Amino acid sequence: MPKILTNPYLLLTLTALFWSGNMVLGRGIRADIPPLALAFWRWAIAFLLVLPLALPHLKAQWPLLKKGWRPILILGLLGVGGYNTFAYLALQTTTATNAVLLNSFIPVATIAISWAFLGKHLKKLEALGVGISLLGALTIVARGDLNVLLHLNLNTGDLWMLCSVLVWAIYTVGLAWRPSGVHPMLMLAAFTAVGLCALFPAYLWEMAQGRQINVHLGSLASLAYVGIFPSFLGYIFYNRGVAEVGASRASLFIHLMPVFGTLLSVIFLAEIPYAYHYLGITLIFAGIWLTMKKG
Repeated sequence: MPKILTNPYLLLTLTALFWSGNMVLGRGIRADIPPLALAFWRWAIAFLLVLPLALPHLKAQWPLLKKGWRPILILGLLGVGGYNTFAYLALQTTTATNAVLLNSFIPVATIAISWAFLGKHLKKLEALGVGISLLGALTIVARGDLNVLLHLNLNTGDLWMLCSVLVWAIYTVGLAWRPSGVHPMLMLAAFTAVGLCALFPAYLWEMAQGRQINVHLGSLASLAYVGIFPSFLGYIFYNRGVAEVGASRASLFIHLMPVFGTLLSVIFLAEIPYAYHYLGITLIFAGIWLTMKKG
């Protein structure tokens, strides 16, 4: 495999791109696919994709999985069962702007948890980079207007999104305790199996409430996208990135989501970028560059 395709920073950048599309899609198809159905089928598709790659390693590495069942259980519940489910629930009642804004605090939450539980501290240059990058994300989300931030109205969906942020920050830090020696495909399959077991009864409950998928080409294409890119490829790339560069640096790439949201809008919706887009993108890349820079 070409070296560039295994570069952790490229993998984290692609992850942010895939997840940006997921956030937009989750809001756009909320009327056709209920949130728990979207979460369940997204991971069911990802599980079918990862299973053929995981099974060849199962027999040899089963003892490692058994020994590390506790972190696998917790990480599967958080990363697969929790984060996206809470985000999809949030997008039922909050705007994409609020969701992306709150999602931008994942790096801050991750750094805080790393400091509190792992004793990891950022260098001054890294902390400055995180602050500049966060400012850039807020600039884009707020459309360059401070009043947008000052007059945000939080609702139930925003509370779900805050839960989502906290869950993902804990998952990112918790990857440090995943069993060593387990093949990445087998690890992802184990996480996904745990998450699906948690999601299935919730999905059945949602169907019992009369909420069904409106099946058409658009909804099926949406399920295919969220299953292949944000779930299967996105989690492989993110887990690899965290393993290579650490939780704090990896989580910083979440700030690229407003950047990609802007670019996707330009490409697919013919929206014209404004000055605040350019300013925000510049700040985000400057902050990431400072954080990656070795003193």
